Amino acid sequence: MDGEKSIKYLTCEKYYIFELLICVAGMMGAYTFNLRGGVFCNAQTANVVLMAISFGKGEFGKAIYYLIPISAYIAGALISEMMPLKVRAIHLLRWDTYLIGFEIIVLLVIGFLPLSIPVQIVQVMINFICSMQYNTFRQAEGIPMATTFLTNHIRQIGVWLSKALDKKEAEAWSRVWKHFRMVAAFLLGGIALTVVCPYLKEKAIWLALIPLVIAFVIMSRADMGAESERLSQKPQGH
Repeated sequence: MDGEKSIKYLTCEKYYIFELLICVAGMMGAYTFNLRGGVFCNAQTANVVLMAISFGKGEFGKAIYYLIPISAYIAGALISEMMPLKVRAIHLLRWDTYLIGFEIIVLLVIGFLPLSIPVQIVQVMINFICSMQYNTFRQAEGIPMATTFLTNHIRQIGVWLSKALDKKEAEAWSRVWKHFRMVAAFLLGGIALTVVCPYLKEKAIWLALIPLVIAFVIMSRADMGAESERLSQKPQGH
């Protein structure tokens, strides 16, 4: 732990940035489920399961469709691997910050798309940005964390709770609390978005712009200020 405490983490690695992002993920999940087809686009396990079920039922056309969101997720990961090197040459902002800006633009556009359009369009757009976010933000202050889904956070709560009860790790309760807060932030985002859906309709997703803009401003100021000499430094876990 002493070694970890001595590390000066980048702003894009700060825990509160991850909390803001997972809150947005909760909003995106609630948005697609409530208004855009009754599905979750934050991860792809469900799409693979649905593909398998469709193949098993002989619904081959429906099964093949799931290649679209899966491909969008692959494309998001691919681009988020390639872009950091390219934007580093600009020497203005980190890729992580550009990504948040891109997410703001995408969600702003989605809010203008009427609910009458095919739901798959919005689903694929969210698949794409969720993949990039998941692949870009990997560790919060040295702790591996996901910002688009909760399975691992819930598992880690159990793991670190066990260590806390056995008093095997001095930091155990801290880890339990941090993963619990990630779950709570996701839940809060989902609740908030669900509440505004009946009133704002397709524009409800704009609620997610609030935490995203906060994160973008904080990260931009760090990139152009205190961390301007560290733009070439990779975040932990990359």
